[in-house]
Amino acid sequence: MEFNLADLFESVVDAVPGREALVYVDHPGTGAERRLTYADLDTAANRIAHHLIDAGLGPGDHVGLQLYNGVEYLQTVLACLKSRTVPVNVNYRYVEDELVYLYRDADLAALVFDAEFTERVAAAAPQAKTLRHLVRVGTPPAGHPTAPPHCVEFAEAEAAGSPERGFAPRTADDLFIIYTGGTTGMPKGVLWRQEDLFFAGLFGGDPSGTPVTRPEELAERVAAGGAGLTFFPAPPLMHGTSTLTAFIALNYGQRVALHRKYVPEEVLRTIEKEKVSSVSLVGDAMLRPLVDALRGPLQGTNLSSLFTLSSSGAIMSDTVRADLRDLMPNVVLLNNFGSSESGSNGRATDDSGPAKGFRLHVNSRTQVVDPGTLEPVTVGTIGRLAQCGHVPLGYYNDPAKTAETFFQRGGQRWVLLGDMATVDDEGIVTVLGRGSQCINTGGEKVYPEEVEQALKSHPDVYDALVAGVPDPTWGSHVAAVLQLREGAEPLDLEAVQAHCRSRLAGYKVPRQLVLADRIQRSPTGKADYRWAKSVAVEADAGTRKPLS
Repeated sequence: MEFNLADLFESVVDAVPGREALVYVDHPGTGAERRLTYADLDTAANRIAHHLIDAGLGPGDHVGLQLYNGVEYLQTVLACLKSRTVPVNVNYRYVEDELVYLYRDADLAALVFDAEFTERVAAAAPQAKTLRHLVRVGTPPAGHPTAPPHCVEFAEAEAAGSPERGFAPRTADDLFIIYTGGTTGMPKGVLWRQEDLFFAGLFGGDPSGTPVTRPEELAERVAAGGAGLTFFPAPPLMHGTSTLTAFIALNYGQRVALHRKYVPEEVLRTIEKEKVSSVSLVGDAMLRPLVDALRGPLQGTNLSSLFTLSSSGAIMSDTVRADLRDLMPNVVLLNNFGSSESGSNGRATDDSGPAKGFRLHVNSRTQVVDPGTLEPVTVGTIGRLAQCGHVPLGYYNDPAKTAETFFQRGGQRWVLLGDMATVDDEGIVTVLGRGSQCINTGGEKVYPEEVEQALKSHPDVYDALVAGVPDPTWGSHVAAVLQLREGAEPLDLEAVQAHCRSRLAGYKVPRQLVLADRIQRSPTGKADYRWAKSVAVEADAGTRKPLS
């Protein structure tokens, strides 16, 4: 047995076949739900795995998942792993041109998609030459077109597939692809060996910090332990962090709770009803509505089972963290830091916030390096985060970007991340922000995340993004795009600047303000900086005002 995700899952199934593995609330608020034991989930995945094999798909073929959260998502990922095909997450918000790009870039051989997306799939699929097999989940809404050619219904595929295992041997080198969000450019497929992903993204089978040393040890630990924990990945499973959270729970022999879509009130009801132990979300875009629900219609919800609430993929601001501490004082709040390219890097310190910056306790495999020499920087010097050891092989179909991002040093593979950072004499890393979004204003460097933290601490600001706008005097100036709280009086630039001056150096204070009805983010809560910059550039002539 090797560190292969399907082998590891099957070993857990064999250890605790009757234990509940998954509870899925199909239509939040209606009470409709599905519950599967580990044996049920294994059998369901076997059926789809055999269907993929019967359809002519083999080891290394790429299978896209264009799905909302549901049993079918995890079932299909497991089916891919069992059949040695490669699961590929597809952003279900993509429109035709974006889908064509991803289908082609990922060389998809098959696609499993929700019926709601039939029209988009029917338009995009014929333009991807490698895509030869489609599987549709559910019934399309009235008025949608019929299924495109080479498409079978998921229920039929499941019914025809064998419930038994009987698969060829697998290896630690079998692949898993996670496509990045593409908020700063076209999405890229991060190519992971499964053994590397197990240790870098799944904590080696133990989120408490003691990885297994043998594949067989995972099931031994599960058999020796008990049930009782429920992990609730609330963001879309097409976000890598959310799928990895589900697999952490399965590797731990515990239960996963899922909702089809994120509805804050229903998330809270499920936490109470299912006695959820740990819930994961993505940044303020998901957390602020949760705070609003706890202060409004869901005030008094019983959260006594909840031990941890974590944010990954986007920063939980200091303001939101303070709100959550007030509303759930007994819950441990975790600001996790990682990426599709690195898995987990670390967690924010207790004093992380606008005053000191986003500070991290990083793991032993993470360093801040000089992007030119790739050697560790000295204390206080700005460099880029990098991680060694269990890192991806590179980007699929992009040798140039792979060469820029992945390197060898000291006999180990390294990945150079996009985040700029410094390190202090105690080893604490302060993350400054994405280098690609750094604003050069009058020769000074400004990282949007730092300014956003200051803006979000204003009581009337609900959400914020910061972008650089071309400026004839400064090269670029800092522009703030704000979404105000419901019922708040409109803010003007002077008020925003006055608020920021006590928290930021003068050159970081926004010189332009744009008020938006809603901040545009990805379905996972990640910032859409291209949108923020376009909005700010368009509004520039009417909002620019120099600092006094």
